[in-house]
Amino acid sequence: MTTWVLWTVIVVIGIGTFLFRFAGLQLLGGRSLPDGVMRVLRYVPAAVIAAIVVPAIVQGGPAPGFTLENTRLLAGLVAAVVAWGTRSVLGTLAAGMGTLWLLEWLLGS
Repeated sequence: MTTWVLWTVIVVIGIGTFLFRFAGLQLLGGRSLPDGVMRVLRYVPAAVIAAIVVPAIVQGGPAPGFTLENTRLLAGLVAAVVAWGTRSVLGTLAAGMGTLWLLEWLLGS
């Protein structure tokens, strides 16, 4: 990919993002959303994080897939249990990363 094609793609994506957000502000700027819509929108950040993290956990690392050799999957499961039990972001990060590093060190990955 040449430099000018790359910059063209970046500019087009930037303009598209701006227009999409601007249209939303223009359409909904002075109005309030119904309670049902607001209730659903509260789950958007968690859904976006899950959509980014789950494929990286399942398909990433030296042994992708749902196997016991997938250290990322095992660390992710530990992090999920800690998150569910403690509701602590820092505890979840520490447990997940600590488990991943420990498993990779033990298995030599």
